[in-house]
This record gives sequence, C-alpha cells and structure tokens, in this order.
Amino acid sequence: MKEVNIGGVPEHFNLPWHLAIENEEFESQGIDLKWSDYHGGTGAMCKALRDKDIDIAIILTEGIIKDIIAGNPSKIVQTYVESPLIWGIHVGDQSSYKTIEDLKGTKAAISRYGSGSHLMAYINAENNNWNLENDLEFSVIKNLNGAVEALTNGTADYFLWEKFTTKPLVDSGVFRSINNCPTPWPCFVIAVREEFITSEKETLETILEIINTTSVDFKHIPSIDKTIANRYEQQLADVQEWLSLTEWSQDVISNKTISKIQKELFNLKIIPETVDYNRVIYNF
Repeated sequence: MKEVNIGGVPEHFNLPWHLAIENEEFESQGIDLKWSDYHGGTGAMCKALRDKDIDIAIILTEGIIKDIIAGNPSKIVQTYVESPLIWGIHVGDQSSYKTIEDLKGTKAAISRYGSGSHLMAYINAENNNWNLENDLEFSVIKNLNGAVEALTNGTADYFLWEKFTTKPLVDSGVFRSINNCPTPWPCFVIAVREEFITSEKETLETILEIINTTSVDFKHIPSIDKTIANRYEQQLADVQEWLSLTEWSQDVISNKTISKIQKELFNLKIIPETVDYNRVIYNF
C-alpha cells in the first residue's frame, strides 16, 4: 500500500475526496490516501507542501500561484473547482459598519499573510477603488475561530471567508454579512510537490482519475444536498444554492487564466514578477 498525504480545507468543496476515501476507491488501487484538514487555509497548506507534510493540496488558485513564484517547489496539475469562490465580507454582529465603504481604512482579519483571506482583501480594495497603501490594515487571526474572536472583541473589523462556510455564523448572529466578493477566476486547484510528481507519476495519475470520476458525477448523487447539509451543518436551502453555483473541473487550467491571475496579483504588488506558464503548471 502506497501512502500519500493530502490536505484541504474542512469545507463542502472537498466532500468528493472524502466520499472516494470512505468508499475505499483509492485503497482498492493500492493507495493509502491520508487526508488532513487545514483550518488555516491556503497559507497553512503552502507551508505543508514546502515542509513535505503533504504531497498534494486542494488549494486556492491565487494562493498557490503566489507561493510557487515565491519558491514553493510544487506545480498545479489540474483545476478542481471551475466556478469562482464567493467570499463573504463579514463584520461582527454588533459592529457599527453597514457598508463596504464604511470598512475603508479599517483592519481586516486574515488567517495569515499570503492566505486567501489576505489576497482577497486586496481584490476587494481594488474593486472599490481604495488606496492599497493607505486603506488596508491587517490582523492575523489564524483561522475561522480566530476571526470570530477578533470580530467579537474588536481587534479586527472585517473578515473575508467563503460565504456558505460562514453562513451558520451569520444565521446565529455571530457575524453580519455586508456583501460578497467573488474570485474572478476558478477557485480551487490540485497542487502537487514536484518531487512527488517525479517519483510517483503513475500513483498521481490514478488519484486524479479516481477523483475526477467522483467529481464529475458529484452533483447527481441522490440526496447529495441533504448529505452536505447534515455533514457540514448547513441549511438545506443554502446547500442547494451553493450546488447550483459550483462546478467541478477535470481539466488543466489554461495559460490564459494563469496569465490573468498573475497580471492581477502583479498589479496588486502581491507577486514581484510574472512567470512562464510551465513554471506554475505540470502537464502530463
């Protein structure tokens, strides 16, 4: 049995992986796929890839591109979720802030520097024509629990996180949602350490074949909406809306999309340079 370590956020996007593991589909091919949840999100997974704690990450597109350019010895092998990620812009329920304009110049909670919540704070600022030097301030809160604490006690003012993951906190009166900020590109990709690609290419191809078979039919699994609602403690109507907006992918991300993301990150001064497509992507 070949042991492979994989990481992702503990969110409903990754249920296809859990179903395939629980159905022993990897095991039947001689692969012991060990899943780890990364509550710290993109930044934590980038570090885990660098530290060889995981071989594969299901990770935000813009975050892994930034880290590959910064020297992470990994490559994107495939798009995982084609549709944009819808980031909710949240404040504490008792906050006096009512609009995005109210948030200009206040402090954004981010899981860590280089994380999705950090990068999307820049995207939101750009969308609203803020001054990126003067109107952004950050407070590192590590994870969602840290954001709850920071927005409740006022050490941070607002927080961007995936809309449907935070919806229970909005429903229960912990957060208040001000608006949404979708990513202008496919949200999740599959990234793999280069060393693993080189040494375990056949294993990787088998893993991708299994997950693609699962993800292509995922939305057609009987009562999948109820399964997600129960498993992730979501309202059924929210899950149904999320399913209607979410499209999984089985394809390699295009050069055009990689160029668009890099151009955006470069303009925001999040990356120091743009690089060749093949520096970021591995094509089988």
